[in-house]
Amino acid sequence: MAITAAQVKELREMTGAGMMDAKKALTENNGDMEAATDWLRTKGLAKAAKKSGRTAAEGLVAVNVAGGKGVAVEVNSETDFVAKNAEFQAMVQAIAGAAAGVADVEALKAAEINGKTVEATMTDKIATIGENMTLRRMASIEGETVVSYIHNSVTEGMGKIGVLVAMTGGDEAFGRQVAMHIAAANPAALNQDALDAAFVEKERQIQIDIARESGKPEAVIEKMIEGRMAKFLAENTLLGQAFVINPDLTVEAAAKEAGATITGFIRMEVGEGIEKVEEDFAAEVAKMNA
Repeated sequence: MAITAAQVKELREMTGAGMMDAKKALTENNGDMEAATDWLRTKGLAKAAKKSGRTAAEGLVAVNVAGGKGVAVEVNSETDFVAKNAEFQAMVQAIAGAAAGVADVEALKAAEINGKTVEATMTDKIATIGENMTLRRMASIEGETVVSYIHNSVTEGMGKIGVLVAMTGGDEAFGRQVAMHIAAANPAALNQDALDAAFVEKERQIQIDIARESGKPEAVIEKMIEGRMAKFLAENTLLGQAFVINPDLTVEAAAKEAGATITGFIRMEVGEGIEKVEEDFAAEVAKMNA
């Protein structure tokens, strides 16, 4: 299949690979971006397996903590301008409050705010503000203590990244430090057992391919894979990561010093996982005049 310049550009931005290497990777993998990224990593040509940070969705994440339960919700808008609108912010705050009493997004849509369902409230707000909005998701967590943190806060309890940390023992100050760490480090799971098995196996296969490309003896290859997987697991689990407040300690060790046990966390970022649809400006103008 024909590989476009836009595909090459996207892969280069994701991996830091050179133009010709990116084009070859896409050609070898029939334009499959994920497979091309893995191919580059196997060949040692990707500087990092970065994911594109470009997202289509704007909006806000709001958190609400009551007692031993915390909830986080994401409400999307088309533009960041609307996310800064006081009416929109008040609605998101009310939705986060309603989320405390329900189990999932569908139940939240049916929950009431001032005598109207959340869904109807959003429909009214769309008509008033003139921009599409979506209640994308919610998540909840429970624990002896639940601490919240908002990164890039636009107003109380809402912003671009919301974090909830559940723990036993310790104090709120330590919980907030952990929440700030999670916002910055973005761990994939609490610990090794909580990591998705397919995610781990995929990385293992990549590391096997990388090690075998080296041409070293099998015994050496096994040790290389073992060491690299240990590093991968540490970097992707909250308890195994170096604590941003004190990098000499892992988060697990820091929690032990603080007399705390971290039992779970939620990290929610506006628009994560949504690819931005971009259109060539010249093509857009041509379409308008067609």
